[in-house]
Amino acid sequence: MRFRYKLQKIVDLKSNQKAQAEWMLSMAMSKMKLEEQSLEELERTRRSLMDSMQEAAAATTSAAELTMLQAYLQHIDLLIERKLQELKLARQEVVERSDQLVARMKDEKIWHKARERSLNAFIADYNRREQTVMDEIASVRYGKP
Repeated sequence: MRFRYKLQKIVDLKSNQKAQAEWMLSMAMSKMKLEEQSLEELERTRRSLMDSMQEAAAATTSAAELTMLQAYLQHIDLLIERKLQELKLARQEVVERSDQLVARMKDEKIWHKARERSLNAFIADYNRREQTVMDEIASVRYGKP
C-alpha cells in the first residue's frame, strides 16, 4: 500500500509560493544593491566636483566657470537627494519581501508538518494492519486444538 496525501497539491503550492517569495526577495536585494552603488557613484562625483571647485577658487578662474560648477554641484546634490529616497524605498521593499518570505516559510512548514503527521498516522495504521494479519496467520498455523 502506498501513501498518498490528499492535500499534496496544497503542500506543493506552498513550496512554490516560498520559492517565489525567495526570488522576489533576491530581486529586491539586487535592486537595493544597485541603488547603493549608484549613490556611491554620485557621492564620488560630488567629492570630485568639490575638489575641482576648490582648485578653481584658488586659481584664476572666471566667475562664470565658478557659477557653472556651483550649478552642477546643486544638480548633483539634487540627484543624491533623489537617490537617497529611492534607496529608502528599496530598503523598505527588502524588509517587506523578507517579511513575506518569513510568512511563506512558516506556512510551508505548517503544511509539511501536517503531511508528516498524516504519513506517521498512515505508517502506524499500516503497521497495525500488518500485525493483525500476522496474528491471524500465527493463529491459523499454531491454532487452538
